[in-house]
Amino acid sequence: MNMNSYRRLLWFVLGLAVLTTAGSFVSQYIIGLNPCPLCILQRLAVMGTALAAALALCLPVLKKGGRSAAALLVSVPAVWGLGVALYQIYVQSLPVMEQPSCGAPWTFRLREWPLFDWYEPVIRGSGQCGVVETVLGVPLPMWSAAFFSAVLLLLWGVWFKLRRC
Repeated sequence: MNMNSYRRLLWFVLGLAVLTTAGSFVSQYIIGLNPCPLCILQRLAVMGTALAAALALCLPVLKKGGRSAAALLVSVPAVWGLGVALYQIYVQSLPVMEQPSCGAPWTFRLREWPLFDWYEPVIRGSGQCGVVETVLGVPLPMWSAAFFSAVLLLLWGVWFKLRRC
C-alpha cells in the first residue's frame, strides 16, 4: 500500500457518498418512499460525509498528521450518521405502541428559516420513523448503517496500515 492510497480512498468515499445521496433522492422522488425526520438526518450525515471527504482532499494526506486529520474530519459526520441509523433500527424493532414519536417534519420545523426554498427539497418528508421502508428487501436505516460502517472501517483500516509511513 503506497502513500497515495489514502487520497484514492478519500475520492472513493466522496464518490460513494454522492451516489448514496443520489440514491436517497431517487428513493424519495422517483420510487416514492417518504423519509422520516431520522431518515433526513441520515441523509444530511451522508452529505456531511461527502463534504468532509472533499475538504479532507485538501489536507496533506501524504503526511501522518494530514491522514489523521482527514480521518477525524470524515469520521465526525459518519459516526453521527451511524448513531442515528442505529437508533432508527432500534425504534423500528419496538412494538408499534412503544415506538417514540419522531416529532414534526423538518419542513414544519424550519419553514421560517432563511433560504428555506433552497434547501427544502433536501429536508422534505413526513414519514413515521417506525415504518419500515425497504430497498431490495433491506430496511433503509440498515443501508445507512452499512454505508457509515464501511466508510469508518475503510478510513481507519487504511490509516492503520499507513500509520508508520
